[in-house]
Amino acid sequence: MATRQTSSSGRAKSPRIQVVLPEELCQRLADLADAESRTVSNMAKVLIQQGVERLERARPRTPGSSQAALEADLFRKDLEERQRQKPQRLRGAPRRLRLHRPG
Repeated sequence: MATRQTSSSGRAKSPRIQVVLPEELCQRLADLADAESRTVSNMAKVLIQQGVERLERARPRTPGSSQAALEADLFRKDLEERQRQKPQRLRGAPRRLRLHRPG
């Protein structure tokens, strides 16, 4: 499990993990980081994010795995569909307007 540390100001830092890499893979990572003017740690973070996102997109969602995510997807698709449709006009005018006179 990732560990969370506290900075000298007392605010929580991002969770930390440790990974042991083979020498050859570590050198490849360092070369990629150098080519993109990143630190090795930041390059590892970027590559992990990309890999996790790719795996999540590729994995079929099962109904029980994340019901909230499934509902959010359905809600988003419904909103996008409504956005594509022509806006509907309001039906009918109000029957009576009441003006409030101060005093």
